Amino acid sequence: MLSPALCRQDASMSTEVSGMIECRPGARLWGPDDEDSGWHAAIDIFLLNNGNAYDALACLFGIRNSFGFRPLAEGRGFPSDASEGLRTEYAAYGTSADVHGTTQITWAELASTDWQATDSSGTRSRQSVAGDRTHWGPVWSVMRTLGELHGADHVRLVAWFY
Repeated sequence: MLSPALCRQDASMSTEVSGMIECRPGARLWGPDDEDSGWHAAIDIFLLNNGNAYDALACLFGIRNSFGFRPLAEGRGFPSDASEGLRTEYAAYGTSADVHGTTQITWAELASTDWQATDSSGTRSRQSVAGDRTHWGPVWSVMRTLGELHGADHVRLVAWFY
């Protein structure tokens, strides 16, 4: 079954993913509600991730989920407290008609994921399609490092699809 977000796009067209990792460096020191604990753009995933394999997009975000994965972060939308860097990058992709889905996930959620869970056929595991040894590995490595420095709840990936 296709994700509701994809229903707005012709299924014969390709789907690309873009996004950015953000972190809140001050949150660990002063708490998440402190005025100096806002989100900061860390790195564009374009620099880390060179693929848009549909099984990984299905597993992670529910995009083109004909594989039957239970997505980790489907349709959560754009964060209201996004950093200025993220807002600027996202705005470059045009209007909401040009982007057919936005979501977010923290490193804490990713770190606690059951990476052995499989798709509905039982043949593809999360680890095999989107784990550390896939093209998503560099993204997870950066998030892991930032999580160690700033706390896992204070690192997130915001992704959008076009």
